[in-house]
Amino acid sequence: MSIELNTNDGHITITDDVIATIAGGAAVECYGIVGMASKSQIKDGIAEILKKENYSRGIVVRQDNNHLHIDLYIIVSYGTKISEVAHNVQSQVKYTLNKTLGLEIDSINVYIQGVRVNKE
Repeated sequence: MSIELNTNDGHITITDDVIATIAGGAAVECYGIVGMASKSQIKDGIAEILKKENYSRGIVVRQDNNHLHIDLYIIVSYGTKISEVAHNVQSQVKYTLNKTLGLEIDSINVYIQGVRVNKE
């Protein structure tokens, strides 16, 4: 699915992959995130950390009746407070999508797929 926008200058189509890529980029910038994880661990392996070009594999964008819902599958750093990291991810993704694409997000669900020691 995609989002269709009509402006004074023309017609804009925003695909779910674009939304997922921007959301993934915003999420991994948050403190306490080791990386994005695959949404289907059985098929892709146990809590595999995704590279930048595969963020859409770790994010589900759902639309129903003009409502936009995003599911993020992440791996957090050991020693961080998981609830705070999840809240920060929700806030950052919502802010970034609103400012970048002008989209209002109804819900952002964060699924913690694993805890890893962050190797810097």
